[in-house]
Order: sequence, then structure tokens, then C-alpha cells
Amino acid sequence: MTETPREATEPLREDIRLLGGILGQIVREQAGDDIFDLVEKARVESFRVRRSEIDRAELADMFTQVATGDTIPVIRAFSHFALLANLAEDIHRERRRAVHVAAGEPAPDSTLAATFAKLDAADLDREVVATALRGALVSPVITAHPTETRRRTVFDTQTRITELMRFRERTALTESEIADVDVRLRRQILTLWQTALIRLSRLRIQDEIEVGLRYYDAALFEVVPTINAELRNALQARWPDTDLGREPILRPGSWIGGDRDGNPNVTADVVRQATSRAAATAVEHHLCELATLERELSMSARLVTVTPDLDLLAAASKDDSPFRADEPYRRAVRGIRGRLTATALRILGEVPAYALDLGLAPYDSPREMLHELDVVDESLRRGGDGTIADDGLARLRESVDVFGFHLSGLDMRQNSEVHETVVAELLAWAGVHPDYTSLSEDERVELLTAELSTRRPLTAAKAEFSELTTKELAILEAGAEAVRTLGSGAVPNYIISMCTSVSDMLEAAILLKEVGLFDPGPGENPSCPVGIVPLFETIEDLQHGASTLEATLAIPLYRALVASRGDSQEVMLGYSDSNKDGGYLAANWALYRAELDLVEAARKTGIRLRLFHGRGGTVGRGGGPSYEAILAQPPGAVAGSLRITEQGEVIAAKYAEPRLAQRNLETLLAATLEATLLDVEGLGAAAEPAYRVLDELAALARRAYSELVHDTPGFVQYFEMSTPVAEIGALNIGSRPASRKQTTSIADLRAIPWVLSWSQSRVMLPGWYGTGSAFEQWTAGDPEKVATLSRLYDTWPFFRTVLSNLAMVMSKSDMGLAARYSELVPDEGLRQRVFGKITEEHERTIRMYKTITGNDTLFADNPGLERSVHNRFPYLEPLNHLQVELLRRYRAGDDSDQTRRGIQLTMNGLATALRNSG
Repeated sequence: MTETPREATEPLREDIRLLGGILGQIVREQAGDDIFDLVEKARVESFRVRRSEIDRAELADMFTQVATGDTIPVIRAFSHFALLANLAEDIHRERRRAVHVAAGEPAPDSTLAATFAKLDAADLDREVVATALRGALVSPVITAHPTETRRRTVFDTQTRITELMRFRERTALTESEIADVDVRLRRQILTLWQTALIRLSRLRIQDEIEVGLRYYDAALFEVVPTINAELRNALQARWPDTDLGREPILRPGSWIGGDRDGNPNVTADVVRQATSRAAATAVEHHLCELATLERELSMSARLVTVTPDLDLLAAASKDDSPFRADEPYRRAVRGIRGRLTATALRILGEVPAYALDLGLAPYDSPREMLHELDVVDESLRRGGDGTIADDGLARLRESVDVFGFHLSGLDMRQNSEVHETVVAELLAWAGVHPDYTSLSEDERVELLTAELSTRRPLTAAKAEFSELTTKELAILEAGAEAVRTLGSGAVPNYIISMCTSVSDMLEAAILLKEVGLFDPGPGENPSCPVGIVPLFETIEDLQHGASTLEATLAIPLYRALVASRGDSQEVMLGYSDSNKDGGYLAANWALYRAELDLVEAARKTGIRLRLFHGRGGTVGRGGGPSYEAILAQPPGAVAGSLRITEQGEVIAAKYAEPRLAQRNLETLLAATLEATLLDVEGLGAAAEPAYRVLDELAALARRAYSELVHDTPGFVQYFEMSTPVAEIGALNIGSRPASRKQTTSIADLRAIPWVLSWSQSRVMLPGWYGTGSAFEQWTAGDPEKVATLSRLYDTWPFFRTVLSNLAMVMSKSDMGLAARYSELVPDEGLRQRVFGKITEEHERTIRMYKTITGNDTLFADNPGLERSVHNRFPYLEPLNHLQVELLRRYRAGDDSDQTRRGIQLTMNGLATALRNSG
């Protein structure tokens, strides 16, 4: 019997009622009847607002006379509910997937099972697959973000609540056992209530490093090795006698502690901490797994036969305990554990948890440790113990293979302007040129190329430089130390922000040469373990990115460097700044066009291109469903490799626990395989006409966006007053300054506070503004042009994804709430002028979306989002009203700790509820 939509979602509503009911009881007990009554009244009135039974102003008026101290528990109540509702929705998604599997339905898109079914149907040539997937890499790169600052206690409590909810549903329990589970749920929710959601002090980079590392113990240590093994087995089963999957394809990365673009808090000590803490996390994991393995591999030599190599390994452990004399596997594993302990002392300078000091020699590399684990594996399999080898030992071998001793690659990033300043000072000090900045681009390239051809340094041990140069060289040296100590995987890439020229690329190489990473080599054979990665960010830079890359590759020395790295060149694309620069549609199309041009440049120069997508959590920063986004890339842009940033509260939503991580990592891999091996664009001969249409639309959209953001007098003032952007900088949210420079320019404002501010005020402007005007002006009422856009929506994944993401972000916008924020702008004329344009464009964009897609609502292709908005968004309403009220008080001079904390809490609560807000 087929379930109705209402029946299918009833378990979700039951879960929300259960969790919400427990939370309500706790609020009453802990905060008192008055606060509970205020929370309950706000909840009821919010639903009445949704049903249009009362005016929104009536709800807002509820909070105008509430004491600031009393707003705090109200904010916390609605924030906690949003968090619990997120958990309930995640569990419901698992529930629905299980229902579909039990019904025998085909595996859904975005799973590896579905992808391999498609690949099987395509009957792909073995050589084509082997070539396309040579050097394959899928790397989600975790970055720091001001809205993802949940404390470890909150994080762990969420996990326990999730596990209890799963246990409650999937286990046959008696009534008394259910009651016991509910008591345990209550205990966890009470702990959640009594734990501060945010810290009182500003988050330091050191804290952000720890936040990023927590996801390994939470999920990645369990999931990443398993997926890599499954993927390798699936590939080799289909295309045997290939090296497919021999190297781990899935390899996480990090920016936290290495990204110093506009962040003065990143120092050499921070880089050392980021790399050493990552290494300690990996080594401790391996040691813990070895300790477990040692307990499990209790087989006696009297009962099993082992290989000679295993006997040698056991003897090398120097374990002379009579209790283990006939337990060769235990002695062998103890020896491996002892050597890893010695390795930890060498690379970390300290003894980690689960260490075992046996006085053995350290490993030179993870490969050496892996070889010894392989000896154990081979012996078990030869003795008929393959089932045992396939358990903990297999997981450990996969873990060492992918995480090594470094855990994950830390990318380093700096702005090209800083490189220019530092290189100019070095060249002047060394007597190479007194004023590098006065040179033309051609002169710079000639000078830099000459310097890169010699091992002559530009510095000396006792040289004195400016504070900036001294700091930059120290940071680079810390990165070089990590590479020498932990291997090239520790710092795999050096990214150049705002890269606009060949000299920008070569300046980075000069700096890497100064710390011994770039080596000119003999006979014009340069090498560098760290990849030099240009980041093209603005629309203009994206448009010229391919020509910049080609010009750099035309330099024999740089082309030789790329050849030494397997002819592989990575390029990073900036989604955030391009959107802030030109608006949603123009930025998306500039990125697509840039990828097409870069693919062609790679073909002409004979290199293998790898693209690194600098996406944020929001649609305004390139976010949205990962599977669709990857399939929407142009032909040739994926080519077996994908690096992508994971930011903000999206990290917790994807990687907080193993099942979430499994699903989301599978999605990245599935889409990468399909985009590489199948024709997913599907335009064929219609590609060029479609591209011309988007060229015209993008130009119109950028013009409309610029007219508001860059050309409207007073727009910056409106933005600052109608959103909490100023408070993001003032209230110690995140370790990074809100702006790259101390200016009020939109261009200098970081993309995160730009997008986060519009999200908090529920305008969501970066995810849609200008698109409606472009569609309306281009079609000009012509049915044939509307039909053209409708056809592109039906047939072109890129265009469909653009509109789908637009609908998703607009469904989270609310012009009624945005109007409340606009009232914070004291200049009535400015308020009416700017907000009037925003509301008009909002209405226009929704109207044109419906016209082009034929959809009646914004939710037509996303019923899950419709359910989420219906169930949860009324609970956001009080948070927005309270934020407006507290911003009003704060700006009127109420600088109390309670007011500041209340604003922070509303930001945190809204970010949690919206899930992809910044």
C-alpha cells in the first residue's frame, strides 16, 4: 500500500513533538513559568503569522518590553529547538531511504551503487576509464567559519541524542524500555540546555583547528578508509589489471591554520600547531587501532601457521614476555606499535596516547609502516584467516594509506599583493633590483624567471626585514618544516589569492624557493613538493584566468616544474568574491565560462587540469546540493579530480557522524565519477547557442546587480544598518576580521560576513538578486524566448541547477521579516529606495522562475525543503524578531554583556536553523 505524503512524514512530526515536548518541560523547570509562557506564546503566535491570522508586527511587539535578560532563555529555547529539529530531519531522511531500500527500489542518484549501475550500462572502454581516472582525487577541504563554532560538549551531546533516537525507533522495546530511553533523552537535552552554546571569548585559530579535527574522531576515521576500499574494489572488479583506486581517491584537506589571506592571526606558530595537531590526531588514531588489534589477534602458534616474514616481524619487536611467547601476531603488532611510538617522538617531540616505548627505530615513512601491516595481512590470509584480516587490520591499513602520519593536507594561502610587497623587499635587500614594483609585467617575469633559475638565496640568516616580510618568511619556513618532517602531503598546495598575472604565480615560487621547497635543480629540471595554485576570484579574473595560465605555462621553467609534478596543475575558482562582485547569475556563468576556457588551455598545453572549487555553504557563495553542482560542471572540467571547500554549519550537517559523512562523501565521489566518465552536459550541437544566451543573460544580470550594490547612493549605509554585519565584526564571531582591509568598501568586505548578514536578515540577496531582471529583459514578453529558457531548464544540468539553487535560497528568504530589518535604517528615504528595489526584484525573480520552469511554487522540485520550511521556519520567526530588537537596543547604546550575548545567540540559532547561511 502506497503511503500518502502525510503518512510518510508523520514519524518526523512525532519525533519533533517528542524532542520539542522534552525541551519545553526543561524550559519550564529551568527558566520558570513566565519564560515558558513567553516561549509558548511566541511559538503559537509564529504559527498564526504563518497562517496569516495576525500581523507580524503584533508578534514583534511582544518583545519590545521584555527585559534583555529574559530574552536570553527565549533565544536559547528556539535555538535548541532548531538544533533538535535538524536532528529529527536527518533521522527522517535515513528512515525514508530505508523504506525505499526495503521496497526493492533502485539505488537513488548520488549513491555509488546508482553511479556504478550507470557506468555498467555505458559499457565503457577499459583504457578510456584508466586514462580518465589516472591520479583521481576527491578532496573535501574543511575551512574555518564564524557560524560553525559549536562547542565540543554541544557537538557530543547532539551525537548522543541522535543515537538514542535511532535506538528508540529501530529496536523492539517494551513500554518501560521506551520510558527509559526517554529519560536518557531528557538527560541529554537537559545537558544541552545547561551548556552554553557559544563561548564568551573570541574564537582563536587554535580553537578552530580543534573544531576541524573533531570530525575525524566523529566520522572521518571510520568512513573515509571504508569508502576508499569499497571504491577500489568496485573499480577493479569492473576494470581488472588496472591501477584504479590503488592510491586512495578520497583524501580530506584543510585550510584551518594555513589560510592567512587577510587574517593577521595566522603566524608561524599557528602553522606549526595546525600541522602538528593534525599529525598527533593521525598517529594517536593509528596507535589506538594497534592497541585494539593487539588485543584481538590472540592466535597461538600452537594452533595456527604463520609466514616466515611474520615470524621475523614478531622477533623484531624484542617482546620477550613469556605470556606472549606463542602469540606471534600480538608480538608483531606490539613491534609496529613500538615503532610508531618512536615515530611520534621524532615528528611530534612527545609521547601520544596509546604509546608503547620499546626502544625500537622509528619509521621513515607511512609506507614503511604499511609494509609491516601488509606482512600481518598476508600471514593471516595464508593461514585461512581472511575474515579476521578483513576487519580491524583492513581498516588500519586503509587508514595509514590515506591519513599517513600527517592526517590531511594543509593548504597555505596568501594574497598576491602581500607576495608582491615581500618579494620587492627581498629583491632590494639582495641587490637584484631596487624597486621591483616599478617594473612592467614583462620585466617582472624576466627578472623572476632568472631568479628561479638559480639556487642563490635572496635572504641571509642575520638579515633584517620589515615586520610583514619577517612574518611571511617565518610562516613559509614553518610550512617547509612540516613538509620535511611529515612528508609532502602535509602541505600540498600554496594558493595565491587575487591572482591576476604571471608574475603573481612566479612570486609565490620565489618565496617557496627561499625556504628550500622550490629547487631549480640541475639542467633546468625544477622541482617543488608544494603545488602553486592560482585563485581566480573576481569576474574579470575568471574571464582572464585561462590566458594567465597559458602565459605562465609558456615559460619553459614553469612548464618543466609542472612536468615534474606529473603534468598536473591545479587552479582554484572563487565562488564567493565573484558573486559579491557581479551577482548570482553573472558569477555562476563566469565560473562556467572560465572552466570551459581552462579546459581548452589544458588541452592546448598538454597538462592535466585539476579544479579546486572555493564554495561556501550558501548558494550566494557557490553552495547548494553537491551532486547536482558537480554534474553541472562543463565537459572536461572534472576529469577524475575534484577539490571543494566545506564551510560553516554545512560541515556539521555533512560530517558530524558516520552515516551523514558516508552519504555526503559518497555523493562527491558518485558525481565525480559520472562527470568524468559520462556525458552529463547533454547539449551536443546546441552548446554554443546555449552559451550565447547565457552570455547575454549574465551581462543583464550583472548590470541589474551593480545598479543596486555598486551604483545606488547610500547602499553601503543601508547594508550596514539593515543587517548585523557591523556586529559580526564587533562581537568576536570567528578568528578572522570581517574585512581584508579597514575600509567600508563592499569590495574589501569578506564574502562570509556579506552573505551571512543577508541570510540573518532573511533577504538572501547574494543568492538571487539581478536574475529576475535579466530574465525579464531578455525575454521581453517574447513567448519564443521564454520557450528557449524553458528548454534549457529541461535539458541542461547547469541551467537547471542555477534555477534550482535560486529557488532553494528564495524559499528561505522572507520579505516580511526583511522589512523589520529595514526599519533599523534611520534614513526613511534611503530605506524606501533600497528596500523597494529589493522587494520589486524579489517579486520579479519569483515570477520569472515560475514562468520559465512551469512550477507553481519554489518547492516543486524539492519536497524535502518544503517539509522543512513548513515544520521549522515558524520557530525561526521569534529569533529574527529578537535579533532586530536587540540590534536596536545595542545601537542605541545598550552595550551590556547580555545584549551582546543575545545578538550572538540569535546569529548562532539562525545559522543552525538555516543550515547554509554563510
